[in-house]
Amino acid sequence: MTTASRTARHPSTLATLWRSTVGKKAVMAVSGLAMLLYLVAHMLGNLKVFLGPDDLNGYAAWLRTVGQPFLGHEWFLWIARAGLLAAVVLHGVAAFQLSRRDLAARPSKYAHQRRRASYATRTMRWGGVILALFIVWHILDLTTLTVNPNAEHGRPYQNIVASFGNWYSCVVYIVAMLAVGLHVRHGFWSAAQTLGANNARRDRALKLTANGLALLLTAGFLSVPVAVMTGVVK
Repeated sequence: MTTASRTARHPSTLATLWRSTVGKKAVMAVSGLAMLLYLVAHMLGNLKVFLGPDDLNGYAAWLRTVGQPFLGHEWFLWIARAGLLAAVVLHGVAAFQLSRRDLAARPSKYAHQRRRASYATRTMRWGGVILALFIVWHILDLTTLTVNPNAEHGRPYQNIVASFGNWYSCVVYIVAMLAVGLHVRHGFWSAAQTLGANNARRDRALKLTANGLALLLTAGFLSVPVAVMTGVVK
């Protein structure tokens, strides 16, 4: 028997894991936790806007030099972006495929009875769509500066003020951050269940942690556009 035929008949452990429902849920949990860590770091970086343009612009410039001289200029940022993109893609694909399996396995006669039970799941699905669209907008707005006519490269503080000086940018951002809060609240709890971290003694603490993280991230991210709109940051 050739190597090719053996491989065809015996898929790898990773392939078998990916094809299973448990494996897809594990991928969602791990990728979700990776994105959560990024969100916390990103929020803390955003809050430097309250320290003034020198602090925020200096922080943004420092990010481009992390790892030097071992890493080249901006290598760290591109590695982080690649890792984040991989997490987003894996998370989205696993969520889509699990959703398809759930719909295919659900008997039509139970559709009405299960509607209430699937509220959190449907919220996560729509929240995921909103966040995917927001990521595209956010990149065009504050990374490539495509949709921010008053933006300048290398001046993130001024670009944030220019972006949130437009009411529609604030609306898009606020809706997306509310979706982030709901997504984190349900996602953290689901990840804990998938990874086996929950039990009767820890459930309350995990739920409080999920609610606290969701509230902290939502408030932290929303404080920036609110500060610009009210003139605290200008």
